[in-house]
Amino acid sequence: MKDGFIRAVCAAPSLRVADCRYNVSQMIEAIKAAAKSKAKLLVFPELSVTGYTCGDLFGQKVLLDGAEEGLSRLLKASVGLDLIILAGLPVPSGGKLYNCAAVFQNGVLLGVIPKSNLPAYGEFYERRNFTPAFEGIREVVLCGQAAPFGTNLLFSCSELPDFVLAVEICEDLWVPAPPSVRHASAGATVIANLSASDEIVGKPAYRRSLIAGQSARLLCGYLYADAGRGESTTDMVFSGNSLIAENGAILAEAPIFSGEAASTELDVARLAAERRRMTTFPAACTDGYRVISFSFTPAETELTRTVPARPFVPRDEQERADRCEEILSIQANGLRKRLEHSRAKTAVLGLSGGLDSTLALLVCARAMSLLGRPASDIVALTMPCFGTTARTKGNAEHLAERIGATLRIIDIAAAVKQHFQDIGHNPDEFNVVFENSQARERTQLLMDVANQTGGLVIGTGDLSELALGWATYNGDHMSMYGVNASIPKTLIRHLVSYEADRTADADLAAVLRDVLDTPVSPELLPPKDGEISQKTEGLVGPYDLHDFFLYYAVRWGFSPAKILRLAERAFAGDFDRETILHWMKIFYRRFFSQQFKRSCLPDGPKVGSVTLSPRGDWRMPSDAASGLWLSELENL
Repeated sequence: MKDGFIRAVCAAPSLRVADCRYNVSQMIEAIKAAAKSKAKLLVFPELSVTGYTCGDLFGQKVLLDGAEEGLSRLLKASVGLDLIILAGLPVPSGGKLYNCAAVFQNGVLLGVIPKSNLPAYGEFYERRNFTPAFEGIREVVLCGQAAPFGTNLLFSCSELPDFVLAVEICEDLWVPAPPSVRHASAGATVIANLSASDEIVGKPAYRRSLIAGQSARLLCGYLYADAGRGESTTDMVFSGNSLIAENGAILAEAPIFSGEAASTELDVARLAAERRRMTTFPAACTDGYRVISFSFTPAETELTRTVPARPFVPRDEQERADRCEEILSIQANGLRKRLEHSRAKTAVLGLSGGLDSTLALLVCARAMSLLGRPASDIVALTMPCFGTTARTKGNAEHLAERIGATLRIIDIAAAVKQHFQDIGHNPDEFNVVFENSQARERTQLLMDVANQTGGLVIGTGDLSELALGWATYNGDHMSMYGVNASIPKTLIRHLVSYEADRTADADLAAVLRDVLDTPVSPELLPPKDGEISQKTEGLVGPYDLHDFFLYYAVRWGFSPAKILRLAERAFAGDFDRETILHWMKIFYRRFFSQQFKRSCLPDGPKVGSVTLSPRGDWRMPSDAASGLWLSELENL
């Protein structure tokens, strides 16, 4: 429960149709296993006590009595357990029979939810045996306990208010207006679906898409417990394809016919934060609902869910390639519009032979192609100075040649030395003046050449550098359009790699790969033995860590303590807690102190969910204090 994590399980134990005693025995074993794993929420499939495929046996009093006896045994098995359990069974009430979910904890029946939408098409004929849910909330007595009975029930955790549970049953999800829509609008952050979805060709992919989409639309956790082994195969086969989704992502899935449970941790605090951020998501309104409180013993939830070390980078190779193509298209079309609108004759950029400027050049080439203009309308300036190595200078020249850009080589050493003389700076003093004078001289040249050629200066700085303020104010910090402004460093590597893989030009591919192998550096200090002496990650910290901090701090608003916990899991074996904590403190100090640089950024295309544009997603005063964040880190 710490940090908003709730361990959840969807279990589909083997069953025998109409054998309530056997089925309940299997369910009790699953309850014990869930409790042992310290789960807080356990969902069984639709009509799990009896089996879904009982047909007209649902009209037999023997089966209905057996189902209630089975529920009684489940209630007893839950005594002493810190676990909310949902089981499916037929419930007679008011002369009608309902397909229901029973919600109980520690021997107490908290509520009973009837199914609203009963399919009577194709292979389904539930209306033959059951009655659809009614309006309002009634009371039902089961196993000697009176409980609220209706669809509009919310189950709220006293110790974790962000955990609010609601229930729908199978077909309820597949209709145009699922009950879960109004449940989420009433405040439910977790939806449990007890289901019996038979297997046909193509259905698993559709089911996965449906559940992921519903969790995204409702900004909720969605648990889909699917019936599996043991259901009658007279006309249907059930696979037990249980799924758990959170805000559009499938976190856990039981492969079809595996007999496995799906289990993971839901982050209800993250869901609540996202709802606060999304101003179009309705404020919770519980009119017409009954809220039933329950309690958990506070405890730390052990994390088993995957925490990717590079949250900006898709892990699947094909998905990553698709993402790269999409991003490059966004960048290029954004630049195309700006060049078109401004009637710019050229796109001018500083080409250092490093990652960022290489990506900017590739984007410029795409934009010119979209405009039907030659790559020679790109004016690439390489401006060697005190820290430039032969490797990066050579790569810059080679890149411009292979792309077909107009290359200008302007050595700025003499101009910078003259500037040192003008301001009275000792050129042997390698301080911030020594470094930033070079960056500003380069920007001056870029701006003047843009004026000279009727062009626009294309910025090369990336999102990671902007977050850390790792840019010279009014130097490389400034441009006329920043194509990389919302792309983190960890993703830039993959974009350049993608272009290296797809190009038919072997020479271009080779130089792109050498750029990828070159240490990240501003090259503002003299090299040692011809090699780069100033390596950015040795000074400001690993970009893997900083991009991780940035993603969870800005996109999700997580506390430093929660980010540290996630980082320890994501980087286990790569960085220890002390190292992560060290660089996290630096991240927060720099992120707050360098906001003034972000407050006057040039335009640039948004390509992802995290951007620091002062006109878009991130608006922060330049003099905001970091004390609260840093004090939390000091206490860890």
